[in-house]
Amino acid sequence: MAAYTILLVLIIAMAALTWIVPAGEYERAPNSAIGKDVPVPGTYAAVDPAPQGPFDILMAPISGFYDPSSYTANAVDVSLFVVVVGGFLGVVTATGAINTGVAQAMRRLKGREKLMIPFMMALFAAGGTTYGMAEETLAFYDQHDPDLLFG
Repeated sequence: MAAYTILLVLIIAMAALTWIVPAGEYERAPNSAIGKDVPVPGTYAAVDPAPQGPFDILMAPISGFYDPSSYTANAVDVSLFVVVVGGFLGVVTATGAINTGVAQAMRRLKGREKLMIPFMMALFAAGGTTYGMAEETLAFYDQHDPDLLFG
């Protein structure tokens, strides 16, 4: 719940700043090295302000996932992927498969348990470099038993 409260406070603070900070933008030019438009230095110019009101604050979380005015998907694909992978890992964790697998590996490494750290680091690094595994690891961060992480 605290995370949602922090996000709501940040959304409100940023909306309030749209009433205070002058609006402006840079001209953009295509950059073939990275494959997208980038700002051109020295081209900053003031533009008409677009202060955000209460409706904009309420729509901010939705617009972050999917822009209803342009029908453009923003982060909805990544968000749904994290939810699906998190659900999968939640089910696997609830069955005890992950804990059993780690416990079995620890029994086999009896006396050399510290080898699990570089092994797991290598496993996640291989996943990150071969197919870009990053969001999939989010489900491992929210452990209900802190002793599992900090023993």
